[in-house]
Amino acid sequence: MAVSTFGDAAFAQTFAAAWINNWNNRDVGAVIAHFTEDCVFESPVAESVVGEPVIRGKAALETYWRAALDRIKTLRFTLETAAWDPTQRTLVVFYVSQIAERETRACEAMIFDAAGRQTAGRAYYGYALAAK
Repeated sequence: MAVSTFGDAAFAQTFAAAWINNWNNRDVGAVIAHFTEDCVFESPVAESVVGEPVIRGKAALETYWRAALDRIKTLRFTLETAAWDPTQRTLVVFYVSQIAERETRACEAMIFDAAGRQTAGRAYYGYALAAK
C-alpha cells in the first residue's frame, strides 16, 4: 500500500486500519508490500526468532515475520488509534495485540520516504493486560 497524500488527515487511520486487517489475516505479503528493499526494522521479539533485534532488508524482514507467524497459533490486533507527522513522514499505530491468551498494548512507528514506501519500522510492546 503506497501513501497517496502525506498531508491527508485521513491517512493515518486508513493506513493503520488496513495494516491491522492485513496482520489479522496473516497476510505478510500485504504487510510488507510497501517496504523499500533496504528497509530496517527493530523489534525486541525479533531476537528470539532470528537472533537479532534489528532486521535489515525487505527479504530478511519477510523471513522474520513468516517465521514468527509459524510460532503463533492465534493472533488478533485491535486498533486503538494512529498518529501521523507529515513533516517527519512518521506514522505511529497504537493497538492491542492478542497472541494466544496474552494481551498487550503495543505500538509500531513507521517511517516513510517521499514516495510513500516504508524505510524503517520500530515495534514496541507494553506489559500484559489483565485477563477480561
